[in-house]
Amino acid sequence: MEESNRQKKISGILQEDISSVIQDYLRKNTVKNLLVSVTKVTVTPDLGYAKAYLSVFPADKAAAVVQEIVEIGPELRHQVAAKVRHQLRRMPELQFFNDDSLEYMDQIDKELKGLNNPIDNPDILPRRKKS
Repeated sequence: MEESNRQKKISGILQEDISSVIQDYLRKNTVKNLLVSVTKVTVTPDLGYAKAYLSVFPADKAAAVVQEIVEIGPELRHQVAAKVRHQLRRMPELQFFNDDSLEYMDQIDKELKGLNNPIDNPDILPRRKKS
């Protein structure tokens, strides 16, 4: 089902504000050498829940960072609600997830450039073999 215009607008507003709140939190807690970005926010049709997908660099710290953000979720929700109080009547519940799509694309790119490229070497995939 396609998102409505209202859902898209709210997603964009939340993405910007969640990103700024997370950056402020990391800056206050003096976390160094860490980049966290909000890659996507989706909102349910009833505007009750919002899923925020976070991309963390370096990727080996992603699980710990996302877990920490989940733990402080209610505090983040309160701070985001203060920022959007004139734009939204009701602040959706926030859910945070790790967005590993960049690592997945990087892995596919490495596979295509490496020796295990199924396009260059169709013998590595049994279904591609011609009999």
